[in-house]
Amino acid sequence: MKNPLKICDLVLRDGHQSLLATRMRTDDMLPIAEKMDQVGFWAVEMWGGATFDSAMRFLEEDPWERLRLLRKHMPNTPFMMLLRGQNVVGYRHYPDDVLERFIVRAHANGIDVFRIFDALNDVRNIQQAMAIAKREGAHVQAAICYTIGPPYSIDYFVNLARQMADLGADSICIKDMASLISPYDAYELVRRLKAEIGLPVHFHSHTTSGMATAALIKAVEAGADVVDTVISPLSMGTSHSPTESVVAMFRGTDRDSGLDLNLLAEIAEYFTQVRRKYARYESGFIGVDIGVLQYQIPGGMLSNLVSQLRAQKAEDKYPEVLAEVPQVRAELGYPPLVTPSSQIVGTQATLNAVLGERYKIVPEEVKNYVRGHYGRPPAPIDPEIKRKIIGDEEPIDCRPADLLPPAMPKAREEIGHLARSEEDVISYALFPQIARPFLERRARGGGKEPVAAAIAGLLVHQAQQQAKEPQPQAPIPVGPAPSPWKSSWRPGSGRWTGLLEGAGGIR
Repeated sequence: MKNPLKICDLVLRDGHQSLLATRMRTDDMLPIAEKMDQVGFWAVEMWGGATFDSAMRFLEEDPWERLRLLRKHMPNTPFMMLLRGQNVVGYRHYPDDVLERFIVRAHANGIDVFRIFDALNDVRNIQQAMAIAKREGAHVQAAICYTIGPPYSIDYFVNLARQMADLGADSICIKDMASLISPYDAYELVRRLKAEIGLPVHFHSHTTSGMATAALIKAVEAGADVVDTVISPLSMGTSHSPTESVVAMFRGTDRDSGLDLNLLAEIAEYFTQVRRKYARYESGFIGVDIGVLQYQIPGGMLSNLVSQLRAQKAEDKYPEVLAEVPQVRAELGYPPLVTPSSQIVGTQATLNAVLGERYKIVPEEVKNYVRGHYGRPPAPIDPEIKRKIIGDEEPIDCRPADLLPPAMPKAREEIGHLARSEEDVISYALFPQIARPFLERRARGGGKEPVAAAIAGLLVHQAQQQAKEPQPQAPIPVGPAPSPWKSSWRPGSGRWTGLLEGAGGIR
């Protein structure tokens, strides 16, 4: 092996976030953790993205405890997390003190690699996170949000990577969250990055459009050092290329990864069984979605748009929304469609289509985007749309977080005795409306164990009733998964509420 390809497996984060609405429980990760630790992955991505709030919101789990437990069972494998720059693991900008304490404690609890991105590719929004992670001794991986449109070109992305290298990046990730990169563009971009930037290159692409595996091969041929894959039972669809297939493709070449296919097959067999447990959270999407190439909408965003329309009984507007998304995106300066810009564009497009009048209602998040509170858009915002949204108000031109006062002291005071650790305070600072009830339930002795006990008791009671009066039992209804997009129109309020809550299917 002259230059073995390094593999990063995403099954414990992006795999189930992409396919199972981020619902995989820690209890289903731990039994296979030690076997995964034997593989020799470059890293395993197991934290960040939507997994942090989903753990508390849907699973009655402490995300920090998941990190600690997996670290205990996987002492030899580097852990990677996805960090949304100044958005941390949330859907808005947080003050620097919250960002700092989060990174410090995440690293102390077991995160080795911080993959850091900004939804607008505004490096001002990742510079602080990069500096803190670097100071703490972690590997700093700066991520380019790859997308297409008038502002974007190979030169654009190479120049962006150069800025990231100047800020101290240890490696560069090409993050193709919407499955838009073609094989030959992947080859050229990796070739240029290797020649002109000189840092290790990590390639990440979803399989939604059907191009990802071909693009991965060309990226490796151009010199990519690491690639993202997912163990086969949670691969493909809106997920990623299968780990075993990628390992097999390069066997016997100078990029042979050296990973044991028999061991990977054992891991795959385990996750085949696990996936069945989460069938109710499947999106129903299989195969290839050419719509992602037509509308440049990530798969997770598509499912959220459907949920949004279904909640408003406006599913017939779906074709209009699909056509509206690229138009709104162009008018707002061609942001990459990734959290939180995907939700901002998607909700405005939905409102435009449902109400039948463009920008009749503008959510506060969209106004703040136009005001510059999320950063600098990749291209200028349409002047007419800007006036329609914020009038003559001038957008800010500084780093948005510079305007935010420290938040940790206030969070510590507000959560009080419910916090047993600094990690609890951080959770509250990030998601007060989710963390407080979670911590209150924990204080009362609530959580998954009592819930499990209650379910067991209910089943025993039902069995006793059946024994007394044998008769056909009505099946327990199992409805669709709760919509990860908690938006609703509040009559008389003039705004669409909860725009960015719990976007479980978005990167």
